[in-house]
Amino acid sequence: MPSRSSALALVHEWTRSESLRKHMLAVETAMRAYARRLGADEEAWGVAGLIHDFDYERFPNDAQAADAEHPAEGVRHLRALGWPEEICEAVLGHAHYTGVARVTPMAKALFAVDELTGLITACALVKPSKAVADVDVAGVRKKMKDKAFARGVNRDDIVQGAEALGVPLDEHIGVVLAAMQANAEALGLNGVTPSTALSSDA
Repeated sequence: MPSRSSALALVHEWTRSESLRKHMLAVETAMRAYARRLGADEEAWGVAGLIHDFDYERFPNDAQAADAEHPAEGVRHLRALGWPEEICEAVLGHAHYTGVARVTPMAKALFAVDELTGLITACALVKPSKAVADVDVAGVRKKMKDKAFARGVNRDDIVQGAEALGVPLDEHIGVVLAAMQANAEALGLNGVTPSTALSSDA
């Protein structure tokens, strides 16, 4: 099993975007929460979440080719490094267009949390505080219905992912939200310090 440090090194080597790095950390956070919930290998699930988009910046795959660009190129690299097939299959399966079925609980969880972490992050960043602590499940559900909000987030994937896991949608949102709140500092979602620029003696 690859170590978290080796996975993180790959993320930093292949990805310069801080927001994309934070997304991968958020997915890792959610995957660890689900591994604990389901009694699975937390390290393996966490590493799968951390690595799932590491090739996206180099191979964005705008054409959504099944066997080229993201995530196929990244998985080829992981296989060459001897990564476990369960992780490779889960990474391939998180993108609909690869045609790779999500069979394992790991693969189902990765698909289920991927888009949801993005939506929760967006919900936090529009708060005056910029803090995920101020986000709640009802607020996330409300933003899901607002198609103009976070347009890049695929709502159907969130719903289908929860169904595949056999978890009610509100409960699914709650699991991921709580995990992200517990790791808010690492995700850059612990809020902003109130400005003192408008103090009375300014």
